[in-house]
Amino acid sequence: MPSFASEVIFFVGSFPVTNTFINTIFVDLVLVSLIVLIHKKKISLIPGRLQNVAELIIGGFYNLTESIAGDRTSKIFPFFMTFFLFIVIANWSGLIPGFTTVGIVQDENHLIPIIRSTTTDLNTTLALALISVAATHIMSIRALGLKAYIGRFISLSPILLFVGALEIISEITKVISLSFRLFGNIYAGEVVLETVSNIFAFIFPLPFLLLEVIVGAVQGLVFAMLTMAFMVILTTPHHEEAKEVSL
Repeated sequence: MPSFASEVIFFVGSFPVTNTFINTIFVDLVLVSLIVLIHKKKISLIPGRLQNVAELIIGGFYNLTESIAGDRTSKIFPFFMTFFLFIVIANWSGLIPGFTTVGIVQDENHLIPIIRSTTTDLNTTLALALISVAATHIMSIRALGLKAYIGRFISLSPILLFVGALEIISEITKVISLSFRLFGNIYAGEVVLETVSNIFAFIFPLPFLLLEVIVGAVQGLVFAMLTMAFMVILTTPHHEEAKEVSL
């Protein structure tokens, strides 16, 4: 069974380079390569295959974000798309043949893979959740102002003060839920695939592999959608929230 913790492959000085860190670098290189490739391609009125795919994905998700975020789309969409692309590529990279099967044999019963999906590392999913929540609160301060932002959590009214305390607790639970949901689903999938592959070497693991492709995309979309929803909620003034609820 895969280790809960990422395994150290080598050291750069005193810095431990883990197999999930190597995967993070791989995902970053894929994203940067795609950006460079699309940038070099001139946008044409008659789009090529790459432009068609890029316009379909980006345009579809932009319209989705616009239908929810409205005039805040230009600020929220970059976060939504970045989280989605990074998480999906990270999830799918763990399914590439050889990524989790080529490694260092620690003993007869344990293989340390050189590259392992970074989303099976709780450190990575926790970092993504913290970035999501921190970016949401920074955006809220910029959109509402510091006074209105603090007013969401602190008030002289006992009832509103209690509501503010619940808001603070909910912000803490956001980090826990975002990180553990992503980590749990991808790690569990890795365990299932390894177990099935050890029992049946051919054909039988294919449905599970297809399932993990779907799960990887869904989990990336869920994380990005939740981030977008949190950003929309926290950049909406309280009086507008009350008006929406009454409607």
